[in-house]
Amino acid sequence: MTGKWLRRAVLLAACASAAVLTACGSSTIESALAPSRFIAFGDGLSDLGQSGSRYTVNDGTVNVWTQQVATSYGLNLSTVSAGGKSYARGHARLISTTDDVGGSTLSVKQQVDAFLAADKFGGNDVVFINGGLGDLLAQYAASTDATALSNVMSQAGTDLGTQVRRLVTAGAKYVVVSGLYDVSKSPWGVASGQASNISSAVLKFNSALLLSINDLGANVLYIDAAYYYNLVIASPSGYSLTDSTNIACTSVDSGKGIGIGTSQVNASLCTTSTLASGVDYTKYTFADKVYFTPAAQTLYGTYAYGRMKSRW
Repeated sequence: MTGKWLRRAVLLAACASAAVLTACGSSTIESALAPSRFIAFGDGLSDLGQSGSRYTVNDGTVNVWTQQVATSYGLNLSTVSAGGKSYARGHARLISTTDDVGGSTLSVKQQVDAFLAADKFGGNDVVFINGGLGDLLAQYAASTDATALSNVMSQAGTDLGTQVRRLVTAGAKYVVVSGLYDVSKSPWGVASGQASNISSAVLKFNSALLLSINDLGANVLYIDAAYYYNLVIASPSGYSLTDSTNIACTSVDSGKGIGIGTSQVNASLCTTSTLASGVDYTKYTFADKVYFTPAAQTLYGTYAYGRMKSRW
């Protein structure tokens, strides 16, 4: 099955189900959503600093996409550890509690479990959910076999879809699902020598996710991170950036860091004092070899906000 055929199959299936996904046309919903609060589940791409720092340049700004969306609506979003409703945390996998560096981190499923055990959804709550990066990095570390990687990521996409369905069943009326960006385009992916296999695995993940939620169009909006970030990475100047190839930070982690090996730059350790010489990080796409700068994160948040306003 070719990637092109699979993309077409997924798009046709999704567009047949009440226009839940991007590229399926505009919504016919007339009322404007006025969110009462935001709730988030996910991994390091959405982590607002559950353990004290974020997987980006920690510059004290609005620098993660979920927070950018909340701010655009005039609301706040903060971590559960700070009394908020963002459960997302770095290294989280979809189901496994063994994270992408061999430690123990609440999975996305467990994050959802924790919320449902303590709270319930209101009529104007907006829920963000993402995942998959931890599963990709963990499987890649275990084996670079293309078939194994694709199979694991296909199952992970289905697993994320299962969590989305749980949210809707529990009463969430507005669920924003972020797909996984094409990690093969990251500095790590490009240098891996396995870019084609990584790209195929990401496609498998997003395709399985889309197929698993294609009947939830009344409540679910899919944000295509692979589509959007591919545009940014391919043409940074079109987004007021200058560099999508190099990384902005120098914060080397002697440990397992971000899940791509020891002694690698780790964005969660990065501040404005640990930037590469002469770098204007506000013009860079990547903070480290996997995670984005505040500029790239807020661009994606603005894109997601626009998709939400068009839909709801």
